[in-house]
Amino acid sequence: MASSSSHLHLLFVLLTVASLFSTAASSRALPADDDVAVGVKVYTKVCDAARFAELGLDMAEFQYCDASLPFADRVRDLIGRMTVEEKVGALGDWTDGAARIGLPVYKWWSEALHGLSTTGPTTKFDDLATPHLHSGSAAVYNATVFANVINSAASFNETLWKSIGQAVSTEARAMYNMGKGGLTYWSPNINVVRDPRWGRALETPGEDPYVVGRYAVNFVRGMQDIPGHETTPAGGDPNTRPLKTSACCKHYAAYDLDDWHNHTRFEFDARVDERDMVETFQRPFEMCVRDGDVSSVMCSYNRVNGIPACADARLLSQTIRGDWGLHGYIVSDCDAVRVMTDNHTWLGYTGAEASAAALKAGLDLDCGESWKKDADGHPLMDFLSTYGMEAVNKGKMRESDIDNALTNQYMTLMRLGYFDDIAQYSSLGKKDICTDEHKSLALDGARQGIVLLKNDNKLLPLDANKVGAVNVRGPHVQAPDKVMDGDYTGPPCRYVTPRQGVSKYVKFSHHANTTIYFGGINLNIEREGNDREDLLLPKNQTEEIIRVAKASPNPIILVILSGGGIDVSFAQNNPKIGAILWAGYPGGEGGNAIADVIFGKFNPGGRLPLTWFKNKYIYQLPMTSMELRPVPKHGYPGRTYKFYDGPEVLYPFGYGLSYTKFLYEMGTNGTAITLPVADRHCKQLSYKSGVSSPACPAINVNGHGCTETISFNVSVINGGNMGGSHPVIVFTRPPAEVDDAPIKQVVAFKSVFVPAWSTVNVSFELNVCKAFGIVEKTAYTVVPSGVSTVLVENVDSSVSFPVKIDFSV
Repeated sequence: MASSSSHLHLLFVLLTVASLFSTAASSRALPADDDVAVGVKVYTKVCDAARFAELGLDMAEFQYCDASLPFADRVRDLIGRMTVEEKVGALGDWTDGAARIGLPVYKWWSEALHGLSTTGPTTKFDDLATPHLHSGSAAVYNATVFANVINSAASFNETLWKSIGQAVSTEARAMYNMGKGGLTYWSPNINVVRDPRWGRALETPGEDPYVVGRYAVNFVRGMQDIPGHETTPAGGDPNTRPLKTSACCKHYAAYDLDDWHNHTRFEFDARVDERDMVETFQRPFEMCVRDGDVSSVMCSYNRVNGIPACADARLLSQTIRGDWGLHGYIVSDCDAVRVMTDNHTWLGYTGAEASAAALKAGLDLDCGESWKKDADGHPLMDFLSTYGMEAVNKGKMRESDIDNALTNQYMTLMRLGYFDDIAQYSSLGKKDICTDEHKSLALDGARQGIVLLKNDNKLLPLDANKVGAVNVRGPHVQAPDKVMDGDYTGPPCRYVTPRQGVSKYVKFSHHANTTIYFGGINLNIEREGNDREDLLLPKNQTEEIIRVAKASPNPIILVILSGGGIDVSFAQNNPKIGAILWAGYPGGEGGNAIADVIFGKFNPGGRLPLTWFKNKYIYQLPMTSMELRPVPKHGYPGRTYKFYDGPEVLYPFGYGLSYTKFLYEMGTNGTAITLPVADRHCKQLSYKSGVSSPACPAINVNGHGCTETISFNVSVINGGNMGGSHPVIVFTRPPAEVDDAPIKQVVAFKSVFVPAWSTVNVSFELNVCKAFGIVEKTAYTVVPSGVSTVLVENVDSSVSFPVKIDFSV
């Protein structure tokens, strides 16, 4: 989504009907920056009798405000009262409202990637420079900024991911109650990091589709779930399950290129085969919808095999809503519908034709730039609101197509309490933002995401009493907030630089024997709209690190701040650089988190959620090649740990050291399982040359229930004198004779704390179809016959056992 500065927002501020409401999309008036005034009444629900009275209306006359009726009946009544012009005016992210029936303006666009963000027009923090615009007691200047998603992913801790979502949604609901925020948040970003050059790697949970999907499920559940309403009762309508806030999984689909060598996301056509689509690009979204019950999905700018993602009925209506069962709305990335005519020039479509194509494909809401203005000061209206009436009048789409879209929108708002409020959250306010609990969670999350990459001769942790003083060097010693906080962020509760964090332990002296160098990259190199040219540190920084290390009496400590991987081979191979820590972009509490790890208050347990390649790798294939597997005819290697095991890996997926050693033991030597074929049917399987195919090579598990499981325990042994958290990652390997299969794939993981010199037993139960299923060339997900392998490994230990799978007719 395009990043922009935000405008002031107030819920249902009743200034004048003329300024807030308009029935004509071509002449609607938008709230100005100075619309918020001290003492103006803020309503937290549409159906408030006093609010209707101020509009000169009797709420009792409007059935959509009758809380005793089912949501579907209320939404039907609301849409039935709207004129076609009013309906069109509700298709954009900043709606027109309809004052004559009591419907206010609503701004859909809010962001909460790793805390409340100022991106978009809705979330508004107060500014100390403009005290006349707010009252002191109600002023909110900041919110909790957690570590970036790539950091959190390195913890492999699902409990942490959900807790972050819960904290963010609490602060979001508090902002909403004060008229400073919305209820619909377009987060998380769950695109798989296919290429190490992608500029948005920092926003995502990494390169493994299963891990990305589990992050999505947990963060979404944290954002949306209300205690006691986590599931829909038997026989109930899942479209009525109440929501705390609404999350949105984005950007669907096959979006992972922003701007590389004149290829931009606005015109890029992602040529993807069906196997890669099922196996990699769609899997996190399917998990987000099916398992997370997310209430929104955002379609992306790019084309997929020639068709714009936001106008592809197969991707939207058929797959998201039909196959996966979305209970919510589908929104475009901002200006993605406009991009169809301005950038893709798809089929030579006009604005009206593109708008109709998107809506009929399943799009429900068009995020535009309607809160921005052109050079003449006129609002830049979203495409659907601009061309919707023309599309209807020219017969390009039906009014009922608009009704369907609005039904998905308003059902979501009903679930959020937008019309009626949700009592248990009505008291949330300023006191619930930047709480000690949330700041502590931000610190703990940042610490869990730090990865120890090198620690020669146990240089770390430092003993503050023995060291006494350190020399701190590098461009990120006093890292500004945009370095620590990354992208899609708001002002943090407090901002702790690396220097400030270290100062809590030791003093600074330029002549100290111990040097800590804070280096890395920043958003000038990797960000939305900007892919990386290489995987290196800036040349002058590399040269400075080598000089500092050479001049230091003792080996130095290198701390890397970045989202994507960096080729630091020069440091890994240099004995004068004794330790390397990757801290990502660790958020507002980042300085404290880094210092706590360096000085041993916290034992690092993070493991890399993506492969760190050597720089040579990127010269072997272009970003525009979407294939995950090797492409021999072009000489392209495979991508990610699942399909590449060549020499150009510096640190593999899942790599991470600790201040102790974690060893594994497993009590099983192998197991066998027989699956009934029944209605699953035997399917073909690609074998390596010279291998004979059995009578039933594999069974199809697409759409077929599978209850068979295998269970096992892993003993995690802490062989050192320091306790710590350790993510246990379980992989499976398909039978060796299967051709073109993944090298291995993550199927489960758990983060556990193991005290010093202790052992903790970790139990796993794997669904056979999910854990051993692979995607065949036909794009069927199948379980192959033969001997697969369960593998649990880390830097210091590896255990495995075979699983023989047979089929019975």
